[in-house]
Amino acid sequence: MAQLTDDCFAFGGPLLSVDAAAALIGERIAPLGGIRQVPLAQATGAILAEDLVAPRPLPPFANSAVDGYAFAHASLTPGTATRLPIAARIAAGQNAAPLPPGTAARVFTGAPMPAGAETVAMQEDTTDDATGVLIPPGLKPGANARPAGEDFCAGARALPAGCRLGPAEIALAAALGFASLPVTAPVRVGVFSTGDELADPGSALGPAQTFDSNRFMLLALLARLPVVATDLGILADRAGATQEALHTAAADHDLLLTTGGVSAGEEDHVRTAIEAAGRLVFWRLAIKPGRPAAMGVVAGTPVVGLPGNPVAAIVTFLHLARPLILRLAGAAPVPLLRVPAVADFAYRKKPGRREYVRVTLRDDGTALRAVKFAREGAGLLSSLTGSDGFAELPEDSLSVTPGDALRVLPFAAVFA
Repeated sequence: MAQLTDDCFAFGGPLLSVDAAAALIGERIAPLGGIRQVPLAQATGAILAEDLVAPRPLPPFANSAVDGYAFAHASLTPGTATRLPIAARIAAGQNAAPLPPGTAARVFTGAPMPAGAETVAMQEDTTDDATGVLIPPGLKPGANARPAGEDFCAGARALPAGCRLGPAEIALAAALGFASLPVTAPVRVGVFSTGDELADPGSALGPAQTFDSNRFMLLALLARLPVVATDLGILADRAGATQEALHTAAADHDLLLTTGGVSAGEEDHVRTAIEAAGRLVFWRLAIKPGRPAAMGVVAGTPVVGLPGNPVAAIVTFLHLARPLILRLAGAAPVPLLRVPAVADFAYRKKPGRREYVRVTLRDDGTALRAVKFAREGAGLLSSLTGSDGFAELPEDSLSVTPGDALRVLPFAAVFA
């Protein structure tokens, strides 16, 4: 568990910038530590704990990249087609005897290159008959052949510690012969929603209640990260109960996430509960939507209080919870992907805060055009399902006019 001191962040300002929050996490949060060996088939999504070093070359032997004919380039007559007798037939998985000088071997994709050959002519570029194969002119030495170690030499670092293991990384580890990998322990994350106005989907709604969506949204986001998430349900709007629940959950988790209850209202108890049970680091972020976001420490466990509006909860999750989880997991920093786009809308904003505007993207053949979603409410789930990403407007910008260059966080990437 992440045993943090209550003053590990040591931030005293009233409003924290997005970059300052990232710096606090990067500088003052240490990885949890701990390594476990897991079978390759179970390593997807985990964080590699140690550098993966290639124990052998990849590929381990020279092989043909195509179906065709292998030969020594020196056997060709420069500037004209050359007929070579066919001395061997080598399929993938077969051993290859040395090739006699001045001959060719029929080879297939992945077949080992015989000693004495380093070049391959593609099958469709040749003509063969009983007397041999006619090789066209113009081939360069080594054409259509993969040398041993083309991908990695033995002893080379194939994957760095801290990388997240996705399909490509798993494939590389398998190709190098690893049946299991050393990975860091997953981060144990507990997720609360707060508010008497919330009910679980499938239950009966009271006259002034809505179904809780944020908790399930956060659990879905966490499923894409190296965590073991626990659904801790809905906290009632009771200060003492909120404080007790946070303190109890802190004992069994490495991170706690809450949504709602972080504003300054009389019924917002998360911020005060963090203060009472531990230390509140900050509770306002220079961001829109999502300014009422809290971060603190309770019994050595970091607590992130996200806003209650779903759009604001996602924005603050991406900038607070996601980097905190990656840091605790021992992952290398993974910046959110931004893609360039051109504004097809006008917009005005206040200076000093970073804003995220929901947009749809269309490709006009020369650039991605960003079109602002018609409504701006931070509680509109339709603005997430009906948009393609967040246009990121920096702190020093005051407006957007049509034709301006933008950076957009595409949902397809940031939710992956």
